[in-house]
Amino acid sequence: MTRIDFYILSSESLDSGDLFACRLAEKAHRAGLRVLIAVDNAERAAALDKLLWTFREDAFLPHDRQVEAKHAPVEVNCGEDPGEHHGLLINLCSEVPGWFSRFERLAEIVVQQPAALKRSRQRYGYFRDRGYPLQSHRISNH
Repeated sequence: MTRIDFYILSSESLDSGDLFACRLAEKAHRAGLRVLIAVDNAERAAALDKLLWTFREDAFLPHDRQVEAKHAPVEVNCGEDPGEHHGLLINLCSEVPGWFSRFERLAEIVVQQPAALKRSRQRYGYFRDRGYPLQSHRISNH
């Protein structure tokens, strides 16, 4: 069963959520997990692709857009079938992808915006009511 982690950021900024997603992807990659970052649309996928190249000057995180290659350690997905992915899904979508349960882990990143908080509370209740193992992590510095 998918383990679900909620990372609760102290920031209101969506950009801080994207930056945290990059750092989380890097940590997971170093731990040997394949990572899929799900976003809502191609524009956001392109912005995240660029951020993955630039979020740290002293590191390289091998990644690609999923439509371009299906074998990079970190892939950005905007609605495509995730294929053989099953490691870590970092969800930056407004909805939870229907195929989330094929992953070992799901990371939900929560920023301090009213709409995002409401979605996160609904998701937490949905997962809890279905018996998924849940953990919450408060992140103050990111």
